[in-house]
Amino acid sequence: MTADLRFDPIRLPPECERLREDVRAFLAEEVAAGTFSPDRPGHGDAHNAAFSARIGARGWIGMTWPKKYGGHERCFLERYVVTEEFRVANAPVRLHFVADRQSGPILLKYAPEHVKTDILPRICRGEVCFVIGMSEPGSGSDLFAAKTKATRTDGGWLVNGTKVWTSNAHIADYMIGLFRTSPPTRENRRHGLTQFLVDMKTPGIKINPIYQMTGQHDFNEVVFEDAFIPADHALGEIDGAWKQATSELAYERSGPERFLETIYVLIELVRALGDTPDVRSAEGLGRLVAQLHTLRRMSVSVNGMLQAGKEPVVEGSIVKDMGTVWEQKLPGRVRELAAFLDPEATNRVTLEEQLAFATMVAPKLTIQGGTTEVLRGIIARGLGLR
Repeated sequence: MTADLRFDPIRLPPECERLREDVRAFLAEEVAAGTFSPDRPGHGDAHNAAFSARIGARGWIGMTWPKKYGGHERCFLERYVVTEEFRVANAPVRLHFVADRQSGPILLKYAPEHVKTDILPRICRGEVCFVIGMSEPGSGSDLFAAKTKATRTDGGWLVNGTKVWTSNAHIADYMIGLFRTSPPTRENRRHGLTQFLVDMKTPGIKINPIYQMTGQHDFNEVVFEDAFIPADHALGEIDGAWKQATSELAYERSGPERFLETIYVLIELVRALGDTPDVRSAEGLGRLVAQLHTLRRMSVSVNGMLQAGKEPVVEGSIVKDMGTVWEQKLPGRVRELAAFLDPEATNRVTLEEQLAFATMVAPKLTIQGGTTEVLRGIIARGLGLR
């Protein structure tokens, strides 16, 4: 068993709590102005360009990035607080969130300078939407089975193939895509993959919607037919992107959004139970809050390790796996605890509406960010079990 697997004990410093107060005050003003409703399920998956621009103006996008690219050189834990507060408030951050969380850091590491100076400041201003192009039909979260091919041509590459589960593709400005540039070798099936920056307005890209049971349009299928990618849009090492892609997933899988997506039903349950819940309800609620607190401590730990320059890929996978299972089970457990509430209670109607939405949205949670089965394979390798 590896000795490297650990969750460093990390507490949020005082400056994070002061920042939290500022974020909460900003969100309260936005709610009062009618920008969004914290009680409306699915609002966190919405995009609002004007709202993202106001967040950018506050300096809350690209918080950890260098100032020369529009960033603010703050720490990962401060960014964690902002993410946590926006997710709990159910705020519409979809337009800029992926770019802030992982696409921007990839560009910082691997993009040529002219790309950095063009795109990163626009991300920080809340103007640019990114999509992740990893999963494919028939391979799901097995990234190393990718077949979408990038073939060399004059001045760049021609891409052919299909990506799936691509959240935001229908509104995105750019994709960071993982394409096959050489066949895998017998010794290393990870060989032959390269990351590219893709302008989503490129001719030869077709986007087909995939609708949720809730009716939301979030996921998409993206089809490439001789889409041209300029040579200077290749990111990092040709044929060696598996290292880049796996480190990127530590950003994607470890944040509070991985266990807070259905949190609104827990918040509404607390309101419905009131100040004097019965023993059964209090015990059930206590268990849920304790589990949530544990997940949060693990997630904060991973972000602290990212701040320290580490790449906690396995730890991030554990947070995603456990967080997904918890938030998928949460609607059912809340329904059990709400069974004996007064059916005429005012917020019982709100709770039932939220439970209906959360139950329908729960199946997709295991797809985004990596399926449970693939994550457990990564964890098993990290533990030396396979």
